[in-house]
Amino acid sequence: MADEVLSQFTPAGWDEEEAFTGKKLRFGIIGTGWIAESHVESLKQMKDAEIVAGADLIPGKAEKFFKHYGLPDVRLYPDHKSMLENEQLDAVCVCTYNTQHAVCTIDALNKGVNVLLEKPMTVTLEEAADIIRAEKKSGKLLSIGFQPRMDDNMKMIKKIVESGELGKIYYIQTGGGRRRGIPNSTFIEKKTAGIGALGDIGCYSLDMVLNAIGYPKPLTVSGYKSGFFGANPKYNNPKDAARFNVDDFAAAFIRLEGDIILDFRIAWAMHIDTPGDTIIMGTEGALRIPSTECWNGSVGGPMKLYRDVAGKQTETEIPLCEEQDSFSGLFYLKLRSFIDAIRNGTQAPVPSSQILYNQAIIDGIVRSAELGREIEIQLPSDL
Repeated sequence: MADEVLSQFTPAGWDEEEAFTGKKLRFGIIGTGWIAESHVESLKQMKDAEIVAGADLIPGKAEKFFKHYGLPDVRLYPDHKSMLENEQLDAVCVCTYNTQHAVCTIDALNKGVNVLLEKPMTVTLEEAADIIRAEKKSGKLLSIGFQPRMDDNMKMIKKIVESGELGKIYYIQTGGGRRRGIPNSTFIEKKTAGIGALGDIGCYSLDMVLNAIGYPKPLTVSGYKSGFFGANPKYNNPKDAARFNVDDFAAAFIRLEGDIILDFRIAWAMHIDTPGDTIIMGTEGALRIPSTECWNGSVGGPMKLYRDVAGKQTETEIPLCEEQDSFSGLFYLKLRSFIDAIRNGTQAPVPSSQILYNQAIIDGIVRSAELGREIEIQLPSDL
């Protein structure tokens, strides 16, 4: 199964065992924190790509990072701007903390460099719109880092919806989270993360269902968010609790174009094992997608398809496809599909035009929660 998935994201005639003799794509890495590890590990396996430069704001961090991965010859820079000014790059991976996503991506696009941007796309809708404007002006490729899309189980969800087995979709429940799973580092402060669980794992669960139903436009949202666990030293390291000022739980009721209701909830910490399975309900059938203990980009068990057949209520179990590790196989496919799209001049594997809606929902949840009422989602008219 893994070989079959990989073949969908490799050029015709590609042979990993053969030496690559063409021009390698020259990559730069912006930000050398935890998420950059999987990017570098994946790129090192690509015979048609090479990492030539890296940038990090923290002195000495990039040097230590690239030496650890056996890449001591990578040229290092104190910030992304100096790297873009001094290097002839084909692409960059933006692996910074959330609040720097927009500026790094826009600067790279303005320099004529293709960008693979880690999730969440941005913190705000306005930032996402600015990125798309720069993307359109540059004519370069921008793909957003949603590697769960490469998983066969995620593809099966989309296939079921597109098959028509569910009829017209009218209600979706989605989300997930962890009973205890509050990260630390830059994830828990507004100045670096901007948003908490919403941006870390909430964007994934939204993409799972929105991608399956074709990414309809979001219209309104009534949102809620809290941080009871992260700011409490009873449940979090006291030092981390003292600086925690983002959300560790969020919920929302979202109206989508096409008269579809999306009931969403996400958590880094809670007093329950799950806020519920994902459910996609249609006029002809419904699909239940079991939640996971820790949202990891796949499903928690065999899915169930509910339908009436010849007047009888039936349940059909959908066997799990072979899972691929989210931080090796799926990340490899994410990078591979991005490189292939650059080489073949094809559409971005995860286009910004879709994730704009994802970001609009997250932005709407934050604003609605702060206002304490339902709000209308206003999308930029020039995109």
